[in-house]
Amino acid sequence: MLKKRIIPCLDIREGRTVKGINFTNIRDAGDPVELAAEYAKQGADELVFLDITATIEKRKTILALVEKVAAAINIPFTVGGGISSIEDVSAILHAGADKVGINSSAVENPRLISDLADRFGSQCVVLAVDTRKVGDEWLVYVKGGTLATTIKTIEWVKQAERRGAGEVLLTSMNHDGTKQGFALEITRRVSESVNLPIIASGGAGSYDDFRRVFKETGAGGALAASVFHYGELTIPGLKAYLKQKNIPVR
Repeated sequence: MLKKRIIPCLDIREGRTVKGINFTNIRDAGDPVELAAEYAKQGADELVFLDITATIEKRKTILALVEKVAAAINIPFTVGGGISSIEDVSAILHAGADKVGINSSAVENPRLISDLADRFGSQCVVLAVDTRKVGDEWLVYVKGGTLATTIKTIEWVKQAERRGAGEVLLTSMNHDGTKQGFALEITRRVSESVNLPIIASGGAGSYDDFRRVFKETGAGGALAASVFHYGELTIPGLKAYLKQKNIPVR
C-alpha cells in the first residue's frame, strides 16, 4: 500500500487564512505564511493553498502571497483559485508552486485540462471538484461552491482523467467544516472510477475520521483545515495514531 498523505489546506481570502462551514460562515484562522511554515515543520506531506474568492471576484490568484508561502516551506505545494490559462499556471509555478488546482475554469472549458497537461505534465494538474449531494446524485459546483451545475461528479472525474488530469482533490460541500467525518460514499466511488490519486476533503473532525477514509476508500491523501488551524488535531499526533492503526504514512 502506498503511504498516505496528510495535507493541510489554507483557504485564503483578502490575504488571510479563513475557514467556514459548508462553504459559508467564514471566520479568520491566521496568517498563511506562518501557518504554512508551521505545518511543514510538523511534518505535513503537502500543502494546498486556495484563493477562495478569486474566481467569484474575477481576478487572479495573489502571486505575492504564493511566493511568500513557497519560500517558507519545503514540501509539495498546490495552488488554486482564479486559474484559467497557460499563462496563469506559468506565473504560479514561477512563484514557487509545484501543482495547480483548477475547478470552475475546467468546467467552463474542459480542454484546459488537456492544454495544461500537455504543456506542464499531468503531475502538475489537480482537478479540484466541489461536490454536493442533491437528492440521490452527487453534482459538481463551481464559483467557490456558489453555483450548481448539472454535471455528475463521477462522469466529470472520468472525463478529466481522459483529458490528462493527474490528481483529484474531492471536496464534499455537505461535509465541509462539519467535523462529522469525510464523505466516504462519494470518495469511494470516485476512487473506484479512475486510476488517479484522490485527495479526500471536507469533514475531518477526529483522528479516526482519517483512519476511516484511508481504510474504507481508495483515497491516497486526506486534506483538512480548521482542525489543524485551531489546534484540535496535530499532524504528528495524527501520524502516530495512523501508524498504530497500521496505516502507512510518510
